Amino acid sequence: MIGKRLAAESARGVAAGFGAYSIWGLFPIYFDALRPTGPWEILANRIVWTALLCLLILGVGRDWSWLPPLLRRRTLMVGVTAAALLIGINWVVYVAAVTSGHTSDAALGYFLNPLVTVALGVVVLREQLRPLQWTAVGIGAVAGVYLAVAGGAFPFTALVLATSFALYGLVKNRVGATLPALHSLTLETLILLPIAALILVGIAVGPGLSFGTEGPVHTGLLIFSGVATAVPLLLFAASARRIPLTTVGLIQFVTPVIQLVCAVTILGEEVSAARWIGFGIVWLALLVLSLDAVRRIRPRRPAAA
Repeated sequence: MIGKRLAAESARGVAAGFGAYSIWGLFPIYFDALRPTGPWEILANRIVWTALLCLLILGVGRDWSWLPPLLRRRTLMVGVTAAALLIGINWVVYVAAVTSGHTSDAALGYFLNPLVTVALGVVVLREQLRPLQWTAVGIGAVAGVYLAVAGGAFPFTALVLATSFALYGLVKNRVGATLPALHSLTLETLILLPIAALILVGIAVGPGLSFGTEGPVHTGLLIFSGVATAVPLLLFAASARRIPLTTVGLIQFVTPVIQLVCAVTILGEEVSAARWIGFGIVWLALLVLSLDAVRRIRPRRPAAA
């Protein structure tokens, strides 16, 4: 009976994980549909509508008791603020890549993310890597050098996306792991809300806002950015509670694969031969990293059973 219940929970966790990463993978189509809105206005709308959605959910559930004591925890609030700024950087760089026709750069960034995460574990947390992990990081470094030389340009966008999301995960792991997903997302968007307001005022005074000027469908899509942001994050949280982190890590490759497919088949982006070779080197590194993760899981299965 217990085994069936655990199996059902695991199945729900895997389904939620695939749901979250699949939605993130389809984001290029969604953000491309928001043209001619620029990345900064999209970022501001995403923050505003996500914050309002979170506040609405909390209001319906009358779930406010956690907030006052949390605001008095200075160390935690510093960490949540850092996480908010990092995810804000990640969002605007990602949207800028998609809306400027560089979705493949974004996909490369999320392929590199696990390798950057492992590297941060060594540099920041002083973790000891296993031989296969060192091999994967080394192959990833070779991929970065190759892409910079053969591609004729430093893969800045990909590295910013990979690094900002890896740092976001590190900060969340260190200071925000005890926060439920909805509470964490609410705090992060509320912290970013003043920045979003300044962005909207600056755009309104300058080139002018596109919100409400491109037709009802476009306006509705901008408002929908709150749902599009919150739903996969909540699915991800539901997944992480039910399945091992290593399994979550393997599922995360769904996102950049879908992004790359969208870039080539739907958005019509051209990927050079040099870029494909670079992707191949990164995939080799990820294969090595995945093999290490699978080898680490296997010995634990009999004991867990």
